[in-house]
Amino acid sequence: MRDPNFERTVVFVIEHDDEGAVGLVLNRPTDAAIDDALPDWAALASAPAVAFVGGPVQQAEAVFGLARVQRVEDSDAWQPLVGRVGTVDLGADPGAVRADLEAVRVFAGYSGWGPGQLDDELRQEGWFVVDALPDDLLTSDPGGLWRRVLRRQGGELAIVANYPLDIESN
Repeated sequence: MRDPNFERTVVFVIEHDDEGAVGLVLNRPTDAAIDDALPDWAALASAPAVAFVGGPVQQAEAVFGLARVQRVEDSDAWQPLVGRVGTVDLGADPGAVRADLEAVRVFAGYSGWGPGQLDDELRQEGWFVVDALPDDLLTSDPGGLWRRVLRRQGGELAIVANYPLDIESN
């Protein structure tokens, strides 16, 4: 994928159906501290405690939250995704969401695809598709996530993890 919005990104797809797909880029931290934008959530911010760019769509309008909890139980303000990590309603008071919140990550914007668009990109082999681990979603080392995810796949993808940014200059 040569799109600069997605070069060496790890995108966690939250929803994918006939109407399109929505995901969050997991490895694009910003310099914006959580305590500036969402002070009520700052104490729960997963390191690094900054907002992340979730993707190129609606970066100034849409805010998404992922949170890790101690027990996997659906609630109005938290819905499970992978393991003990799920989406969280950042518009709610953290204390009212769940008593067992452990960590939260905030994303500005999201990655979105129209009907069939992501399917077409997958058919063109524009993406590597791998299973997510719960620790991927709130990693304290977002800069190393792309390589880590590829390396744990083994085989050819583990080799891709070591490619230079410009393979032709190697």
